[in-house]
Amino acid sequence: MCGLFGSLGFAPERARSDIVAHRGPDGSGWQEFRSAAGPVALGHRRLAIIDVSDAGLQPMSDQSGRLHLVFNGEIYNYIELREELKAKGHVFHSNSDSEVLLASYAEWGEDCLRRFLGMFAFIIWDQGQQRLFAARDRFGIKPLYVVVNQCGLAFGSEIKQLLGLPGLSGSMNLPRVRDYLVSGITNHTAETLFDGVLQVQPGCSVTIDARRAWVGSISPRRWYAIPASSGLDLSEAAAAERFRELFTDSVRMHLRSDVLVGSCLSGGLDSSAIVCLMSKILGHEGSGARVNTVSACYSEKSVDEKPFMEEVVARTGALPHYIFPRPEDVFARASDITWHQDEPFGSTSIFAQWCVFEEARRAGIKVMLDGQGADEQLAGYHSAYAYYMSDLIRRGDYVTLLRTMVERNSFHGVSFPAQLSRYMAPLLPPKVRSFLTRQRQSVMHHDWVNSEVFRSLGPTRSVLEIATEANGLPAITDIASYCLVLTMSSNLPMLLHWEDRNSMAHSIEARVPFLDHRLVEFNLALGGAHKIVRGDTKRVLRTAMKGILPESIGNRRDKLGFATPEQDWFRGPLKGLISDGVENTLKRFPGLLNPKGTRALTRSMIEGQQNVDPLLWRIVNLGLWGQRFGVSV
Repeated sequence: MCGLFGSLGFAPERARSDIVAHRGPDGSGWQEFRSAAGPVALGHRRLAIIDVSDAGLQPMSDQSGRLHLVFNGEIYNYIELREELKAKGHVFHSNSDSEVLLASYAEWGEDCLRRFLGMFAFIIWDQGQQRLFAARDRFGIKPLYVVVNQCGLAFGSEIKQLLGLPGLSGSMNLPRVRDYLVSGITNHTAETLFDGVLQVQPGCSVTIDARRAWVGSISPRRWYAIPASSGLDLSEAAAAERFRELFTDSVRMHLRSDVLVGSCLSGGLDSSAIVCLMSKILGHEGSGARVNTVSACYSEKSVDEKPFMEEVVARTGALPHYIFPRPEDVFARASDITWHQDEPFGSTSIFAQWCVFEEARRAGIKVMLDGQGADEQLAGYHSAYAYYMSDLIRRGDYVTLLRTMVERNSFHGVSFPAQLSRYMAPLLPPKVRSFLTRQRQSVMHHDWVNSEVFRSLGPTRSVLEIATEANGLPAITDIASYCLVLTMSSNLPMLLHWEDRNSMAHSIEARVPFLDHRLVEFNLALGGAHKIVRGDTKRVLRTAMKGILPESIGNRRDKLGFATPEQDWFRGPLKGLISDGVENTLKRFPGLLNPKGTRALTRSMIEGQQNVDPLLWRIVNLGLWGQRFGVSV
């Protein structure tokens, strides 16, 4: 995993590559070319993971000297592809996956993308054809940002590489800022929170013909979409067996590395499954290697998962590393974390994740596997119950409905009245549901976002509706469509953004085995089957991991992830800093928020009238972001 930069038309500036030296401390490279569309530049910062010798340095050229590559990511099936390419006459001078990628493009052109198992963002300059080609992996695991205007075109691994380019205003993108504040969601469209800075969407590529003058626009092409499926009809046992096969092979492929590999371990179902499979695979290979795990722990029992972590460690013989994030470090590091994230982030859980990667670096671990993606594919969020229970009502399956309500009450502590009021909502007409949601938010949140600036944008819309439309996905009507939207356009892209920046800030490659596209396609093809079953979420994963996971983990129904004790922190040691942070945001962006409502919201949360909500941190972090990047309204 590395950092890349590429530009056409703009004056070449190597500093735009070196600003992300943290993404690649093991080497750097820079090349410039000429074209009818203007100067072309390629820059690279290398994090050496596969073939750590200088043979893997970039920009990398092919045998003919015509193609030049900068690449961020990993092609996990590079060994198999290299053998196939050798049979076709290709000669290799390194053991790197980068050289395999370049040879694959030379052999198959853009069709090479479909052959890759992995995560990637790359740019290839074809000197002979005078063509610039850029592509991003299927699910956007690796970032690729772009600025396009009449002055030129530039790509970067991080937004900060592109700021200050001619034609950029330096102002915030108000619609996306409102989405972030109201819902906590970012990365759900091609837009960023910076006006004029876009993303190449997951599963998309861009081709530029530089034989003629620059025209000031691009036309991204979607090379990958989830295959259409009417839903797999499998028994629970058959589904679990196939899941286990695909997941095991994915973890096996994700262990390919020439440096030390470890894993994040939260004690939850997803990360525990990865650690247990890592240990099992390494044991079968006879390496005798112990899995290094890194975990965040707390003295507050409401969010501490250390007992579950210790069960996994005992089961696998892993070598654990425990860290204890401290509230006094939240604001001490917030500005730097915001700089690395490029955009404001949704809660202090990102701080906890930062601490985990920081500890991994101290421990000498250069690659970390993590569990991102399982919740989105497998309906792991409790919000999915709205669609599950509504479907039971529509089918008249009141026996299962009652059993589900009893188990939800027993497993998750959700009262019967709360279940009835919440899960009947999806049965209402969309306009009525949207109206009631807006009314409830207005009452609960003190009208804090009701400002002249945001009113000028028109009515607030559901971020899931925006994400669905922006990515051409079907409307959410059931668990199947809900999982598709969460995976392809809302929650997961945001989580991958946070994971990439936090890991790369510490020069660590984060890998996500749940996002092997073969596994994702299978999970989404299951539709709503074998995901929520009464009080169980992610049922197919639980069933598949029986005998591999400790029983206490497989039977866990609570969900925390990288949670922090925000309520205790914000009402205790961070109370004054939170209040000051809200005031700083109001002062930095006057007129953006409703001051009276924002202050009332803050008081009601930190003084105990209502539960602390992550939106309080979102308001504070928006001001920190504006200050660190000099953003204007």
